Amino acid sequence: MKKKIVLFIFVGLLLFLAACSNDEASNEPEETEDGRVVLTGLITKHPLTKELKDMEWLEEVEKKAGVDIKWEEVTADWDQKKGAMLAGGDIPDIIVGPNAITDADFAQFPGLFENLKPLIEENGANIQAMFEQQPKTEILSTQSNGDIYGLSKYQRFWPDTATMQFINQQWLDNLGLEVPTNWDELFDVLMAFKEEDANGNGDPNDEIPMDFSPVGEGGFGYFQPTVLLGSTGMTITGGGGQGYFLEDGEVKNFFTDDRYKDLVSSLHKLYANGLISEEAFTQDYSQYQAVARGEGENAKVGYTFGWEKTDRFGLQVADQYVSFAPMKQSADYQGDVSWSYDYDNLNYGVNFVQMSSQTSNKEAAMRFINELYDPEVSLQVLFGSIGPNIEKTGDNAYKVLAPQDEEMDPGTWKWTSSWADNGPMYIADDLEVELPTDMQSVDEQQAPFKEVFETVDENDVFPGMMLKYSEEDNNKMTLVNTDFMNLAISKFGEWITSGGIDEQWDDYVKQVDQIGLPSNIEIIQSYYDDYKAQLD
Repeated sequence: MKKKIVLFIFVGLLLFLAACSNDEASNEPEETEDGRVVLTGLITKHPLTKELKDMEWLEEVEKKAGVDIKWEEVTADWDQKKGAMLAGGDIPDIIVGPNAITDADFAQFPGLFENLKPLIEENGANIQAMFEQQPKTEILSTQSNGDIYGLSKYQRFWPDTATMQFINQQWLDNLGLEVPTNWDELFDVLMAFKEEDANGNGDPNDEIPMDFSPVGEGGFGYFQPTVLLGSTGMTITGGGGQGYFLEDGEVKNFFTDDRYKDLVSSLHKLYANGLISEEAFTQDYSQYQAVARGEGENAKVGYTFGWEKTDRFGLQVADQYVSFAPMKQSADYQGDVSWSYDYDNLNYGVNFVQMSSQTSNKEAAMRFINELYDPEVSLQVLFGSIGPNIEKTGDNAYKVLAPQDEEMDPGTWKWTSSWADNGPMYIADDLEVELPTDMQSVDEQQAPFKEVFETVDENDVFPGMMLKYSEEDNNKMTLVNTDFMNLAISKFGEWITSGGIDEQWDDYVKQVDQIGLPSNIEIIQSYYDDYKAQLD
């Protein structure tokens, strides 16, 4: 009997040791034949962007870091996919994309993502250099408890605003009109565009007087008419987002501001007179871009918003358009005029790359992430590989090349060739770079806005992504913002297309207050005050 018991225990011990051995083996990182560590990765990328396997620079970076990454490439429906992925707890080793994983996600799923701070101190020389040279990047990367789960970026070249307003100068000349300087003049110009065959092709009904990019359910972004809030003296950022802005250091929200009500009323007047595209609230971004490129040399859109002329209108009709200075609300308006100030939003970014806490070889994953922040690599993250996209002209000197396809504009070439603005990067200030023609022309086209931005006070620029909230406050605000946006964005579309803002405004403001907006403003104000103290 004793022998049987001993034998049973011995067999059990062998089975236990074998199981442990198998577990240890399963935790060992997989390697390729040439000794590179196999990792999994996911990237949220632009639909135009080519497959990652065709990016020469990326293969070189993986080899240098000693990794081989099996990538999943996501171009649509990320929010739905992300929700299921995070809830299941099964995430890839590395996730890349602009705020693809948010601070709210870190708070909601604690322990799922690796705290990168110790790894940066050990194997993150490029990231540390970025933190030292651009301190805002460390603020953006660091949570309120000091941990780092997502890394920011710095890309340096971008201007003060992402959104410029353009008007078709050829149409103005055809009709003997001047560039509008206030909302009333804009209305008159758009009416003329609609009624007088502005493009001169014999068809008085094919002109679209005004168009703007589709508005998302989560708030406003670039190329949307919220920039016209600047006509009332309000400085928004990033196109408006969820409405939070600063005025003399005080946090406010324009969704309950009378100036927003005035803007929506003005937009309804335009829509009711057939001056805003009927597709403005149903089209996707690709449709928005396509229609503005006209048909041959026949332009279709009179007044609209965009990043740069050739990017917005294509090569054939871009020369018909001019950018122009922010308008006043009315001819007798005596206050300041502003615009959407986006410098930090454009040149910095939050949560561009994360690592899973379950990654089997964190050092290897960190080596790869750190390589992305090498300035020469970062330039290729933005514009494409050295060779087809970039010429190295000297020590620390580079020239971004023209598109190989002469029919393609430089902006499309960039988004086609690489991760572009969606990638993590550190474009160091000491890099000498000859920029592509569209970036050179952006500065010229932004000239009408420079006078306005020279007068913008930093106490009127909402720092947005710079503010890092505690888990508790993040959760509170997320709940409020979700219900708040569901109401506010739906009302925006309803009031422009159907009217009714005057009759509904007071009840709407009360409803927003009941949802909890004043509490959010109070929370944000306390974090903003702390942020200012940190900078001082």
